[in-house]
Amino acid sequence: MAAHNELGKWGEDLATEYLQEKGYEILERDWKSGHHDLDIVAKDGSTLVVVEVKTRRNRLFGDPEEAIDYKKRQSLQSAINHYVKTHRANTVRFDIISIVGTIGSKPEIDHIIDVALI
Repeated sequence: MAAHNELGKWGEDLATEYLQEKGYEILERDWKSGHHDLDIVAKDGSTLVVVEVKTRRNRLFGDPEEAIDYKKRQSLQSAINHYVKTHRANTVRFDIISIVGTIGSKPEIDHIIDVALI
């Protein structure tokens, strides 16, 4: 596995642990349907929460969440709509978990709640 893939997997594992510690119920990881994909789908009480995880080694090129550009937001919106339709969800929220660090280090984790997609 390429180093950037390992870092991304590590970040998603950390994000999952973080959410579970906060009381979220993890429903899906790496959900895929056709060209749609979502990193984490969880429940926070009765609210369905879709979480995009962005992991970077450092902030040299900006904060990890800045990598979610307009095109990525459109793709996420399409994936969320598809998930909601196929799972008949009512209340949905979009969060971002930003992780900065390297495998084996103590990372910085930032949970940005209820982000507007477009």
